[in-house]
Amino acid sequence: MTEGIIRGLLTYSDGVSSVVDVDDNRHFENELIWDGYIRHWARKRVCACRLPQKDYQYNRPIIIMWPDEEPAPEPFVELYYNERLVKYPASTFGHNAINVNGEIFNFSHLINENEVMSLAEYFYRPALGEFAPSPRTGQFEILEDGTAYYDKFGRNFMRTIHVTRITGIDTDKLSAFYHRVLEVIHNAPVNPKTPEKYQDFNIFTRSCSTIIRDGLRTCGFNKIGGFLPRDMFVSATFELLKAQARGEIKVRCFKMPQLNVPEAEPSALTPLCNLKNRWRWRNFPPEETSK
Repeated sequence: MTEGIIRGLLTYSDGVSSVVDVDDNRHFENELIWDGYIRHWARKRVCACRLPQKDYQYNRPIIIMWPDEEPAPEPFVELYYNERLVKYPASTFGHNAINVNGEIFNFSHLINENEVMSLAEYFYRPALGEFAPSPRTGQFEILEDGTAYYDKFGRNFMRTIHVTRITGIDTDKLSAFYHRVLEVIHNAPVNPKTPEKYQDFNIFTRSCSTIIRDGLRTCGFNKIGGFLPRDMFVSATFELLKAQARGEIKVRCFKMPQLNVPEAEPSALTPLCNLKNRWRWRNFPPEETSK
């Protein structure tokens, strides 16, 4: 997705939006720019490019945008706890993902959601075309004519995300672990009755939380526990903070508040089931509210 990236100021006036670069050239002026971007980033610097997917209204390539930020100066890992989506019972416990040097590893009970994504696609996809919630149900829906509404737009527009950022960890080893897991998942036998599902998924042993947890364990953090997203996140952060106190790594805790849009209700924290984790959460360093 690096081809055709434009950097500039997102402008909006009299119903017309565009991205103006440093040479005062206007880009995407006659194309559909999602209202969610304008709501949060008008008059701010952004990156933008076209995706191969097309919007359903005009049948033109979808424009994706994300904040124009400097790349990280050193190898890093970001562990994410995504709050729960209140309109989906399957999201009752929230979700975990992990970013290793810009590769965001996502694991799920659905085969096509076991993937590596860029930061832009994971956090900031627009609610247009196949990424948008269905205009009929407000949720996932595939119409009789095959038109799909997957309701999988940018996670930061869908929910608040809690982040533990780590530097000083072996990112090559961690990345290799998650790539191997994805290879195993995508080569696993498929049940013809439910071909869309990852058949070995198990909330206790083979889920978004346990796979990410096991990867961190391979890097020496053997005491990380938990199989539910928020509990695992708290346990991992607690162990990582202890490693920081020993001078082994550096840790930063912050929060990415939900970028509210009409397509998504405000997200909510899930309860902590482990009593130790409730105590740990109360004693964490205060979370910053942005990067």
